[in-house]
Amino acid sequence: MNEPAVNFAAIDPDGDTFQLLRRELGITSFGVNALILRPRQRLRVHRHERQEEVYLVLEGELTLIVEGEAHVLGRGRLARVGPESKRQLTNPSGDHVVVLALGGDGEHQGRDGIAWSSWDDEGEGRSPQEVPLPDDLPE
Repeated sequence: MNEPAVNFAAIDPDGDTFQLLRRELGITSFGVNALILRPRQRLRVHRHERQEEVYLVLEGELTLIVEGEAHVLGRGRLARVGPESKRQLTNPSGDHVVVLALGGDGEHQGRDGIAWSSWDDEGEGRSPQEVPLPDDLPE
């Protein structure tokens, strides 16, 4: 049986602290979770043996402590933390913080995309860099 071509999930900003999106989306090649930090909540200090992580702040202001040094990340900011570095996600504010955490291990496989100019194009497609972006949608 083939896997579905597309799966969907939603982040519940009022839900559990750890929302396991990887499972819900059926992802097998990397990890992705939503982390919801209540006001003044902090998560455990941890590190990984192999996995590097990227944290993307979707709401609020995250204080990410890496090896004892605090870094404040506002909405739209990202941080990458290497596997061996100890880290802790904290929310010293009075507002909720919503973070998307992505993790993976191993070498990046590079670009493997194939693109077409339109849905009507036949054939095998070309490298995305060779296909111009389409015109914007009409108003």
